[in-house]
Amino acid sequence: MTKQTRPLDGITVISLEHAIAAPFCTRQLADLGARVIKVERPGVGDFARAYDQRVDGLASHFVWVNRSKESLTLDLKQPAAIAVLKQLLETADVLVQNLAPGAAARMGLGYDALSKVNPALIVCDISGYGDDGPYRDKKAYDLLIQSEAGFLSVTGTPDEACKAGNSVADIAAGMYAYTSILAALLQRDKRGGTGRGAHIDVSMLESLAEWMGYPMYYAYQGAPPPPRSAASHATIYPYGPFAAGDGGTVMLGLQNEREWTVFCKIALAQPELATDPRFDSNARRNDNRDALKAIILATFAGMSAAQVVARLDEAQIANARMNSMAELWAHPQLQARDRWRSVGTPAGDIPALLPPGRVSSFDYRMDPVPAVGQHSDAILRELGQGDAAIAAMRLSGAI
Repeated sequence: MTKQTRPLDGITVISLEHAIAAPFCTRQLADLGARVIKVERPGVGDFARAYDQRVDGLASHFVWVNRSKESLTLDLKQPAAIAVLKQLLETADVLVQNLAPGAAARMGLGYDALSKVNPALIVCDISGYGDDGPYRDKKAYDLLIQSEAGFLSVTGTPDEACKAGNSVADIAAGMYAYTSILAALLQRDKRGGTGRGAHIDVSMLESLAEWMGYPMYYAYQGAPPPPRSAASHATIYPYGPFAAGDGGTVMLGLQNEREWTVFCKIALAQPELATDPRFDSNARRNDNRDALKAIILATFAGMSAAQVVARLDEAQIANARMNSMAELWAHPQLQARDRWRSVGTPAGDIPALLPPGRVSSFDYRMDPVPAVGQHSDAILRELGQGDAAIAAMRLSGAI
């Protein structure tokens, strides 16, 4: 099948972004073909560029969420730089920003002001708590929102709360910003659509609170919340990690009584356990976790992790290896499905995963990660700036 144009080819996105939430949103728009112009501070750029140097001297966070973008440096404290930005926004389709609360509006970059000049513009503001309410002006970072949204209260061990190992609140906000922008583009451009842009107000707190739906409802009307249970499921057992005799760890999960019976017969080779009154329902297995865990570990102690997995597969019990990052890089399923591509960076080519979702009608955009200000001159020339004007802006520090 001949590949068609990408869904967002011809869409221009301007982004005043840093860290993860907004860059993750806009990278996904770029994946679908949008032109994303990333506005950065002259000289230093997005502060996430300096988080670490783990990818050939570049920051791991940055290379993950910034491929396929153009970098334009502007000092937004200077009138000449603001003028350039506003000129870009006159014809842009989308503005995404996650500056400090209220900063964009103070520069005349709020939806009300911009929509008067460009009624088709979609403005997406990403913040910790939203653009109103008593928390509006609080600073918000990923770990703080994990705490505020109750995520930490149900994550960890009985003795200690633990954060997620990745930026789950930022990712949640970036995803809802991305999908909200797609919805606004559809509403604007579809047959019979409005033709007008929209204001999108995405908060990290609301995004992660949505993902907390199960534990919230589990604790409905003051009921006890799910207990912190490390890597095990809080209310279903056995469902979690179990050590094998070779030092490996296997994750397994049971969902119903039929699976429990088969697990006892094949995986444990102890069919009589299926009707043991301590374990003959999930509620009783959950109440007697310690006893059942001891039985499972004693059985697995005589097997390697591979042998445990083989038994679980034979019994058709869901299972997984607890992979390290090195094992994820080399995961055979990702290799078999041809999920890796190469993208350029200022430090050379690096591997990058294709976006989730294999689509038959188009290829995702997988273009380089930009250097700070790499595209400034070209973008300014598009706007009609001559060499002398560009040189003067660079001399003044405006770009």
